[in-house]
Amino acid sequence: MTWKGRGYIKIMKKTAVITGGAGFIGSHLCERLMQEGYKVICVDNLITGKMQNIRHLLDSKDFTFIKHNITTYLEIKGRVDCVLHFASPASPVDYLKYPIQTLKVGSLGTHNALGLAKVKKSRFLLASTSEVYGDPLVNPQPEEYWGNVNPIGPRGVYDEAKRFAEAITMAYRRVHKIDAKIVRIFNTYGIRMREEDGRAIPNFVGQALANRPITIYGKGSQTRSFCYISDLIDGIYRLLNSTQCGPINIGNPDETSIRKLAGIIIRLCGSKSKIAYKGLPIDDPKVRRPNIHKARSLLRWNPKVSLEEGLVNTIDWFRFGVHIV
Repeated sequence: MTWKGRGYIKIMKKTAVITGGAGFIGSHLCERLMQEGYKVICVDNLITGKMQNIRHLLDSKDFTFIKHNITTYLEIKGRVDCVLHFASPASPVDYLKYPIQTLKVGSLGTHNALGLAKVKKSRFLLASTSEVYGDPLVNPQPEEYWGNVNPIGPRGVYDEAKRFAEAITMAYRRVHKIDAKIVRIFNTYGIRMREEDGRAIPNFVGQALANRPITIYGKGSQTRSFCYISDLIDGIYRLLNSTQCGPINIGNPDETSIRKLAGIIIRLCGSKSKIAYKGLPIDDPKVRRPNIHKARSLLRWNPKVSLEEGLVNTIDWFRFGVHIV
């Protein structure tokens, strides 16, 4: 309540719809928006999302969970101020297991989420990915780079789904004048990642804690840039509330080889694990590093959490709290 004129008036909270809100990134985004005073409607079909990620939010009057596949029509009653489309399998294990679902959520799902934003006259934010750059020939990757993607390779189901999602988002912005924004998310890690996620950090941490061999594909010379989840969420929130439409890269530009990452995790876990080398997957990128000049200059955003600090938090999560919310 706030005082105005001759009495108090009720200030309505903003409402955000987050597709994929029970996922790793989505659940952190639900938390952040609620902390910022939003009512959150979380939409997820739980293919890769987990109820345990949002269980601690269910008792809040400002949180609603809807089990729904966004590739089919979604109706939301009442006011919606922003739609954040984060629904999609996001790790190679997941999108290789669910290739058709990945393509459908990037196409039909994005169309439905944009349709909701159009009807509600709300702001829209698309979660895109560094995978739109494919196996890049430019390093670091700026937003202007068009990428090097194999559209018919096994990873193409995710790469092309996100590239289409970006295209239809910009079409809705141009044709329907929707306040639509695109964030390109680079490798992100932190608490609530699934042990069976299949990406390097959860794989390595799970193996190291069990003193099993650390599986490295190829020689481990391929590089990645790892951004801690709290830094990513802050960048997304800044973009949502900015006048920018993007695409804007959000990620940590500190580049680390996969072999070096494995050594750091073995040390931090106090593990006896050894390295086991296996063949490199098809179309696996040799480098992945964001150019974040736009995020720094336009959003005043910069990652704050170092790799070792973030890994300590993540290791503690897997060691003590992987099944605890």
